[in-house]
Amino acid sequence: MENGLLVVAAHVGDFVWRAGGAVALHAERGMPVSIVCLSYGENGESNAAWTGAGATHDAVKTARREEAERAAAVLGAARVSFLDAGDYPMHVTAQLVDAIADEMRRVRPALVLTHPERDPSNLDHCKTFSMVLEARMKAIAPGHGADFIAPPQVMSFEPHQPELCDFKPTLLLDISPVWEKKRAAMECMVTQKNLWAYYTRVAQQRGAQAGRRASTAITHAEAYFPIFPQTRSSLI
Repeated sequence: MENGLLVVAAHVGDFVWRAGGAVALHAERGMPVSIVCLSYGENGESNAAWTGAGATHDAVKTARREEAERAAAVLGAARVSFLDAGDYPMHVTAQLVDAIADEMRRVRPALVLTHPERDPSNLDHCKTFSMVLEARMKAIAPGHGADFIAPPQVMSFEPHQPELCDFKPTLLLDISPVWEKKRAAMECMVTQKNLWAYYTRVAQQRGAQAGRRASTAITHAEAYFPIFPQTRSSLI
């Protein structure tokens, strides 16, 4: 049955900053949530880890993995996996696409969350978006195996600089009930401590925008953009 949530992130911190609320919210509701981190972000997203004497790629990867595992546990994710694909730049390979497709077939998600199509400040994110759609295409194709899945919806989460990415959210998710979990998960990412305050402000700003359109108080929210049309039996 297709009912799970799959988050595919280019770097280990991405799922926390951009979709941590969605992970916590759906996990609390009993939905299986799986996270795939394509890289540890060891080259371009771990600046603080390189300040100590004797820092090595292996040591930075280990530290980043431990941070991500703690964050995923705080959010209630059922599974987090690491593909160690490298970053800055990440290289697209058939093996990497197949690994994502295999995870889709295993998880059978109703929804996949990932990066938006455009992000000129970080091409790893663009490559991840492209690989997710290619993996989805393989996962829903019966010619690639009898365990093919129903086509899941794909939504892009908010990038770091939405204006540069032409990101126009059409869905605001109320994460007020799980905000403390998301903040605790953010604080697991010690290597990127500089982003804690920034993503707190983002959640508050999106919460204020969502609150203007809701009948209940919303303090924190996350923004998303669905890739495929949504089917409804009523517009109201």
